[in-house]
Amino acid sequence: MPTPLHRNAAHVAATLIARGHHGVIVTRSESTHTADEAASSLGVPVGAITKSLVFLLDDDPVLLLVSGGHQVDLERTGKRLEGTLTRAPADVVRAVTGQPIGGVAPVGHPTNLPTYLDNALAGYPELWAAAGHPQTVFRTSFPELLRITAGLAIDVD
Repeated sequence: MPTPLHRNAAHVAATLIARGHHGVIVTRSESTHTADEAASSLGVPVGAITKSLVFLLDDDPVLLLVSGGHQVDLERTGKRLEGTLTRAPADVVRAVTGQPIGGVAPVGHPTNLPTYLDNALAGYPELWAAAGHPQTVFRTSFPELLRITAGLAIDVD
């Protein structure tokens, strides 16, 4: 008998379906907490892993969806977004996403976070993102991720 989805992952699946995605969530027995772990577990390049990172842009939370192979350059990305960009503390991440660090999905949050996608993700035909829990992921593509998040594509490095 299949194990039921964690409640966060079930909420992410419902949100995905409501936005026109197939809503299939994959539960991994191996950890997918980091981009490297997720890539290894799924057998894909680390760049195809979509990291969902919460930052503060002039004290307002924003979500950056970043290729697993990239680190965000806070100064340059902040300038592109016309403000000062800093990492959000863990309690802010939990409050604005309702999900744990290492499992934050691009969708399914209790707040409407402005969302920006790393242009590097466009270089992969298939992307994988966390689904609300550290052992759950879902498959998507760059155009689909732009659509389901109403995000804007930017350079983050």
